[in-house]
Amino acid sequence: MDANTDRAVTAIETAAGEGADLVALPEIFNVGYFAFDAYQREAEALDGPTLTRIRDAARENDVAVLAGSVVEDLAATDGGPADEGLANTSVLFDSSGDRLLAYRKHHLFGYESAEARMLVPGEDVPTADLDGFTVGVTTCYDLRFPELYRDLADAGVDLVLVPSAWPYPRVEHWKTLPRARAIENLAYVATINGSGSFEDATLLGRSTVYDPWGTPIATTDDDPDIVTADVSSDHVAETRAEFPALRDRRR
Repeated sequence: MDANTDRAVTAIETAAGEGADLVALPEIFNVGYFAFDAYQREAEALDGPTLTRIRDAARENDVAVLAGSVVEDLAATDGGPADEGLANTSVLFDSSGDRLLAYRKHHLFGYESAEARMLVPGEDVPTADLDGFTVGVTTCYDLRFPELYRDLADAGVDLVLVPSAWPYPRVEHWKTLPRARAIENLAYVATINGSGSFEDATLLGRSTVYDPWGTPIATTDDDPDIVTADVSSDHVAETRAEFPALRDRRR
């Protein structure tokens, strides 16, 4: 836990030093997604030790940070989806360390995974204004459910951050689904995936930023890395003005 959080803080410092305005971390970056036997032991409140360190790193480095995600102890949270249990929760901090939103993963993975049995699904789809963007968050398996992204588009979101722990062998799914979500909603979609091996799985990395046309504008391979991209809310507005797909929807 401490070593993983140390790596996250170092990555935040490095990215901020290279001029980043927003840094996003992968799904369950502190415990490790597949370390299910540690979830209960390492769960924390929204002001717990991991999120406090990430909040402090955001403030000290003058950079917004998505701590995406940690295992949240819902018994320590007011207003969550349940009075007890665990959630897969991403928290967005601004550059002052203020918490802008907390998103709890909606769609819990049940395919050869303990997640659906262990966690409580989220209910809210929060958004936040950040440096001219309306930002939303989804998590990993959520990519397979386009209606969630429509809800975000209807809320005015033009940048979706997707912390993930996507494993081999589903490489083509990982490349296709976020690209489709970007194209459908004429929005930036930034996927932030883990890298490394567990006893039963290997994460495939390939964190990628897609622009509103679905074009990958920054990506990496399966090794640990920092991916950077320049994004523009004006580009989203111009794309939506030029191409009428959202206006042409029929219900």
